[in-house]
Amino acid sequence: MIDFKEIKNNILKKENFYFLIIILFIFSLDRYSKIRIINDFSDTSFYLNDFLNFDLTWNTGIGFGLLSTSSNVIYNLVTLIISSVIIFLVYFILKSERFDKFCFSLIISGALGNLYDRFFFNAVPDFIDIHYKNVHWFTFNVADIFITLGIAIFLMKDMIVKKHEKT
Repeated sequence: MIDFKEIKNNILKKENFYFLIIILFIFSLDRYSKIRIINDFSDTSFYLNDFLNFDLTWNTGIGFGLLSTSSNVIYNLVTLIISSVIIFLVYFILKSERFDKFCFSLIISGALGNLYDRFFFNAVPDFIDIHYKNVHWFTFNVADIFITLGIAIFLMKDMIVKKHEKT
């Protein structure tokens, strides 16, 4: 049986509270960036330099446009999976060590930002377009940056720890 009082007490622990602040800050940064793009650049691209544009696209898939579909069933299934992953990550953040909590905080904040968009817009606004001449990377958003950063730091930490364990 789930003890919600224990979960509440864990979240309100001083150490976990700091990570909640990180999540709220990054979520807010993501919301702000998306609101600005939707309001200011919804009809046009904004050229920044030879490598970076802001160009609003709506993504119905997961990160970087993967699994984009017009099927409501697949869209809702992906949304359910993302929601489940967030719940598992919240559990892990409560049970993990400080460094892992930081990585999970980055991932959760980005995932919540994109999940919010999936619920309220039925798609995620992606707008950061990195390119070189006519070769473009996937269009992404601030939430995707923090998801990727959290995963990358977590994986690098594990590789470094395993490397030190072997020596």
